Formats: sequence, structure tokens, C-alpha cells
Amino acid sequence: MSEITRVPLQPVRKGSLARIWLGVIVALLIGGTAAWAVRYQGLVVETVKAGTGPSPALTDVVLVNYAGHLQSGKEFDKGEKVAMPVEGVIPGFSQGLQKMQRGGKYKLIIPAAMAYGAEEKKNPATGEVVIPANSDLVFDVELVDFRSAAEIEQQRQMLQQMQQQMGGKGGPGAPVPGMEAMPQP
Repeated sequence: MSEITRVPLQPVRKGSLARIWLGVIVALLIGGTAAWAVRYQGLVVETVKAGTGPSPALTDVVLVNYAGHLQSGKEFDKGEKVAMPVEGVIPGFSQGLQKMQRGGKYKLIIPAAMAYGAEEKKNPATGEVVIPANSDLVFDVELVDFRSAAEIEQQRQMLQQMQQQMGGKGGPGAPVPGMEAMPQP
């Protein structure tokens, strides 16, 4: 036969229950603040003007107007009707593009961890630091258009055939009507 050791339960002291609930509330507040901080440090996509239709996929090529700024407001880059592969840009910009729609205007607030992180970016011509290390970035972006890589290749081939039929010199680098600024694969 085994013997059971009994430990008498002590009554809860006056005020202990209030302290327990206070501890639970503090723990919830700390957890909520931590969750807010993580969300705050993530990518923010603000819709300035809604677009229409589907959003670009990771494998698509977009045509955008954009301006990039540091948090201080200093502009570091700008472009109009710039073609770029969605997967060929910094992670925050890529994820933001995939949430946009054709014809829409957006503001992306990209934390440093989703941009260049601890790496500073310099102007190759002057050596001036354009984007300091650990900088959060802000982009104003208008998604003008986007196409899949397959559509671009198909249009390029059609244009090449048309130019060959007309005696021109169409080649793999020939521009595609409507997407002349698209990059070459």
C-alpha cells in the first residue's frame, strides 16, 4: 500500500486574487504591444487611388511610375514608365506590387529589413551614400500596366516575325508595342 502525502491548501490571502488578475492584464498588454510592434515593422501598402482588375504575380513584369524617399522625405530615386520584373526588386517592393491593381496609385512603407537592411547604397558616379544602412523606405507607386513573361515573349516573337516579313531586322531585343520599356530576359 502506498501512502499519500497530503498538503493542506492554504486559503487565498486577501488581495491576492486582484494581483493575479492584474498580472494577467499586464501580460495581455505586453503581448498586444509586441504584436502591434511586429505589425508596425512590416510592409504597409496604402491605397491612394484604387486600381482595377487582377494584381501582378511574382513572375510578371510591371510598368510603373514611382518615386522613392527616405523617412526624412529626401528623394533617392524616381522613374516614369519603368519596366521591372516583380521578382527582381527588393522584397518589400515586390510584395507591395503583388497587392496593387492596374491603374492604381499606392504608397509603400517598407521597413529596412524588407529593403536593403544593414547595407548602405551609394551613387556609383559620386560615391555619395544615397540610402543609409538600416533605412526604412517610402515609395509612391502608380501601376501603369503589367504582363506575364510569357505574354512579353509571345509579343516579341510576333513583332520579330512581322519585321522579318517586311525585310526589317527584328530580333530578340526588338521592342514590343505598348511595352517598349520592358527589360530583356
